[in-house]
Amino acid sequence: MALQWIVNGLTGLHDGRLMLLALTVCVTGTSTTFNLVSMADRSSGRRRSALAALAGVVAGLSIWATHFLAMLGYRFPQAVHYQAGETLASLALVIVAMTLGACAVLKDKSRAARLLTAAVTAFSMTAMHFIGMAAVRIDGHVLTWDPVGVAAAVSLSVAAALCPALWSRKHLRRWRILANTAFSTLSVVILHFGSMAALRVVADTGATAPTTTISESGLMLWVVGGVTLVVGVAAIITGMGLWSRRTSLSQLREAIDTMPDGLGFYDANDRLVIWNARYSEVNAELASALKVGVRFREMLQMGIDQGLYPEAVGREQAWLEERLAARGRLSNTLEQEIAGQRWLRVQDRRTAQGGVVTVVNDITDLKHDAQALAEARDAAEAANRAKSEFLANMSHEIRTPLNGVIGLTQALARTALADDQREMLDLIQSSGHTLQTLLSDILDLARVESGRLEIADEPFNLARAVNDAAHLYAAPAADKGLQFFVEIEPAAAVWVRGDVVRLKQVLTNLVSNAVKFTSTGFVSLTAGLGHDRTGAAILRFTVEDTGVGFDSEAKDRLFNRFEQADGTITRRFGGTGLGLAICRQLAGMMGGDLDCESEAGGGSAFILTLPMVPADAPSAPKPSSAEVSDTIGPRIRVLLADDHPTNRKVVELILGSAPVDLVSVADGAEALAMAMAQPFDLILMDMQMPVMDGLTAVREIRRHEVATTASRTPIVMLTANALPEHIAAGQAAGADRHLSKPFDAAELLSLVSALGGERRALAA
Repeated sequence: MALQWIVNGLTGLHDGRLMLLALTVCVTGTSTTFNLVSMADRSSGRRRSALAALAGVVAGLSIWATHFLAMLGYRFPQAVHYQAGETLASLALVIVAMTLGACAVLKDKSRAARLLTAAVTAFSMTAMHFIGMAAVRIDGHVLTWDPVGVAAAVSLSVAAALCPALWSRKHLRRWRILANTAFSTLSVVILHFGSMAALRVVADTGATAPTTTISESGLMLWVVGGVTLVVGVAAIITGMGLWSRRTSLSQLREAIDTMPDGLGFYDANDRLVIWNARYSEVNAELASALKVGVRFREMLQMGIDQGLYPEAVGREQAWLEERLAARGRLSNTLEQEIAGQRWLRVQDRRTAQGGVVTVVNDITDLKHDAQALAEARDAAEAANRAKSEFLANMSHEIRTPLNGVIGLTQALARTALADDQREMLDLIQSSGHTLQTLLSDILDLARVESGRLEIADEPFNLARAVNDAAHLYAAPAADKGLQFFVEIEPAAAVWVRGDVVRLKQVLTNLVSNAVKFTSTGFVSLTAGLGHDRTGAAILRFTVEDTGVGFDSEAKDRLFNRFEQADGTITRRFGGTGLGLAICRQLAGMMGGDLDCESEAGGGSAFILTLPMVPADAPSAPKPSSAEVSDTIGPRIRVLLADDHPTNRKVVELILGSAPVDLVSVADGAEALAMAMAQPFDLILMDMQMPVMDGLTAVREIRRHEVATTASRTPIVMLTANALPEHIAAGQAAGADRHLSKPFDAAELLSLVSALGGERRALAA
């Protein structure tokens, strides 16, 4: 029924032209209102308040103008006048209500608040409508209403007004603004034309004549003014939007053009939409093909035709499909070689709408730098390998004659000598040991620098290690008339974990320096426990002396390589200046530190601190049946393989007084033949020999033992190859022990007695 009333009212009671104008004003005003609210939502401060107020004014004016335009188009039976007070009151009411509604929407965006605001503004619009209708005066007629029709029109109008509040979100989107405009316009149309369909104009001769009224022409002026204001505001808002959009696009375009990276944007069909100048520069070969609408596939095909992609040569179509497949992923990054030794880094990122943003960088310089760095790294590694090989060769070449010097002096020392001969022999032995120490220092330094020096972690008796390191220099100290003290606190007489060999190396170096640089007074070594700044337990070793000392300037360079406190050409003390540098590096590798305190002429104190890691004492070893002795006992058959005649002679002299039957050969092949021909209790094998090296000979001997089920013969690598990798290589080949040249006579006798004696006992 209500719909029939509305249709009847539109078709039979209204001027269609004015109805179309009223509808246009309503649509324009409501869309402008929602745009203003959206702009206010993105603003703050006074601008936000001003835009909200303007939105309310535009909404009120558009609704009011829509109503009275429709009223002017309504066909009344007599002339119509409008009471000025009610007309103005209706305008004021709707403007105030809409302004308050706009402010409320911006303040609280919850759904409940939006529904309440929509309902209040809808009822305010209803009040405006009927106050405006109350202002109508018709000569000899009065207005009456059908309650059912009015109720239906108001209900439907309020329902339409509530719809936008049901789906609106925090930020209005463009499609939501269109939907909101449609439902708001529908609410106004339903209210006005629905209620007008329920209107009845009844003749009444007793009706009073209107007093202060507005004629239809006067009302038209009012309405035209309101419409003009609404249209003007709408035009301004539209112009501001277009200008803002154009400005934003211009700024965005400028930002894209000034990017240091090449950027191209492709649509969902992979057609080029926009790109910057840098994109053209990095794709210089394809710059002429860059135009709006060109497909990425076409650009790749052009590059293939020009031979731009070396990796695509010979498999062009497969490469093209692989490249497009990679581009189809959400995210893709690749480094692409271009003809002319150019390299590009290409990053493809897919957008939510299916487009692709491609960022391209020229990384040719980075690639060249990386290649230069790789070549420099390879050169450094090659140099390091060459240095290691050089050190290994030099170590071997120096240790070989040095073994002859030290070995022969040890053999000579076992003979009867005159006093002056004994003195000269001692000087030779001292020089040999000094040369051996220097060689060890140089090799240690090289291994520390290359990171090939490993720190052991095994239990050892701390007190025994300290005494062993100190007592090596007790005799030299006594010869100089120095007092020599070794003090080990009871708490330090324990078993600990660490590298006993490196600890002894550091302590012997410190004690040796103390004895060397002290002419009168004393030298002492103290070992005890302490705590670091965090409270953790540490081992503390202190070597003190009353020697020459040094000043603070010398201290700053004392731990540098090849530095001594006295570096002048007339310095009284020899040395390379490597010892302390190596000691500090070893201390750091063991998790500790080495420092010193001194003053010129007042002696020195070197303090070594290491982490305290307690260990359990191992069970006592079973006594060995073989004793280190050169006394008469069961004879041992020993095979010696060494290509150096002097080294063979040294071994023959050392073992000559022991119960040993020695057979000497000059290379590995002879050693293998001899071992296969007859059994031996022990084999002493050099590593570097002509014809067949020692490692190969050891492996062949072990294969022969397995093939013939012969018992295993102990093999000792007796060689000048003393680096850790040489020891590991000997073990891998099948050797049982490793004895580096130059060796001590007692150490060789011990090995021969222990290993050869055990083999003889097992054979018996």
